[in-house]
Amino acid sequence: MYKRDTLIKQLKENSDWDVIVIGGGATGLGVALDSTTRGYKTLLLEQVDFSKGTSSRSTKLLHGGVRYLAQGNIDLVKEALYERGLLLKNASHLVSNQSFIIPNYSWWDNFFYAVGLKFYDILAGKLSFGKSTRINKKETISRLETINNEHLKGGVVYHDGQFDDARLAVNIAQTCIENGATVLNHFKVNQLLKNGNGFVNGVIAQDTETSISYNLNAKVVINATGVFTDEILQMDNVKAKNIVRPSQGIHLILNKSFLPGNDAIMIPKTDDGRVLFLVPWQNKVVVGTTDTLLDSHSLEPKALDKEVNFILSTANRYLNKKVEKEDVLSIFAGLRPLAVSKGNSEKTKEISRSHKIIVSNSELITITGGKWTTFRRMAQDTVNKAIALGKLPNRSCKTKNLQIHGAMASPHKTQHLNLYGSDQDAIQNLIMKLPELGEKLHERLPYTKAEIVWAIRYEMARTIEDILARRVRALFLDAKAAIEIAPKVAEILAKELTKDKLWQKQQIKEFTSIANQYVL
Repeated sequence: MYKRDTLIKQLKENSDWDVIVIGGGATGLGVALDSTTRGYKTLLLEQVDFSKGTSSRSTKLLHGGVRYLAQGNIDLVKEALYERGLLLKNASHLVSNQSFIIPNYSWWDNFFYAVGLKFYDILAGKLSFGKSTRINKKETISRLETINNEHLKGGVVYHDGQFDDARLAVNIAQTCIENGATVLNHFKVNQLLKNGNGFVNGVIAQDTETSISYNLNAKVVINATGVFTDEILQMDNVKAKNIVRPSQGIHLILNKSFLPGNDAIMIPKTDDGRVLFLVPWQNKVVVGTTDTLLDSHSLEPKALDKEVNFILSTANRYLNKKVEKEDVLSIFAGLRPLAVSKGNSEKTKEISRSHKIIVSNSELITITGGKWTTFRRMAQDTVNKAIALGKLPNRSCKTKNLQIHGAMASPHKTQHLNLYGSDQDAIQNLIMKLPELGEKLHERLPYTKAEIVWAIRYEMARTIEDILARRVRALFLDAKAAIEIAPKVAEILAKELTKDKLWQKQQIKEFTSIANQYVL
């Protein structure tokens, strides 16, 4: 079902589709899932790999957005809190409840955040993850061992969601396929097709592995390409104005000793008015993020020195255990596709975080903005728009209670294989059949060879980077270790995909060149 040959065969047998989605990040995958579950014949094409861009580089939080609450954007917060609650039910193996503590150094802040977060609780309603509470200085110090306690007055505890972004993307891709969609990574759209009236009615796309191109027709084409939105709009109309402004956010990964407990820290006010998170994740600590407007974008954005220094100096103000550059295990940068406001503001706070659906004169539909937490709702709105335009027969959305591949009734969160949810038994069976697959890839990482085989056979991984960046999160957790295990992974890949030594060498070279950017 997930084999590339099977999916390509579906492509050759069907040149006519109801819906073609361009882009395999959170938004595109959401649209494909919504579309296929309504019974439309759906094709999704992703130029590199699922969630290769922005969607694998988040702070790993599913949240209403405490910051948006402070800005008075109540509707956005309410919608996100509702969607967060649905995700906990529908992807329980990947989504968990995370407690956050806001350390307060003035009595006024203690009161202010306690009141504000009560409002956050109210907005969450029945789908709340837990009530916020004020805690005294003593409890704050006992729960946050590494917190700077000079002038500390106490803390406010609140709850939000945490998840593994790239794993969720892969599981949504699998869910799309299980519901009848054809979903392909490493497939680049190079041209839009139009009928005699100038309406978009398909695409020309190339399989980047074989260089074979396909002409594919559709009733509706949906552009869900994130920071690449403008490229597709300019394929449609060379004079199209840019509607997306990339904003870069970077994250540093530290050893668990910098935040030994189970609570995350939320620093509500930094020098430039942003929030900073320190969050326990997969036995490490994620620290981020920044918000730097850029004029250009790429598939591998690079962290700027000023961003690294900003995170280190802010974190060090709040921790009693000093973080140095050499403590950083991995660094990753992601680009948010912000919908440009009419005034073309330079302040990212003033560029809309809510999603926008744009219909071009050619009836190409573009969905942009938004965030992981609301991916399902964005998809619903996008498919509804296609129906409203008369492009598709009217059918209702089915995703509100749809279980994502891997979801389990009562998942345990103790060992890393639990991230696979209902697939973990099958991975254990691989090891029982071939005990050598139980071998760990690296002493500093929990991953086994069996997971690599699983990623290739059932999760559509095609390259070392697909595997080490997004199927297992080695590159994001310990970049040096990921580089060290690349040859082992190349060997398994080559065997599974019947590739030669030269291909292996090329793969190692390409991966190492990307991975070096994750080492500070």
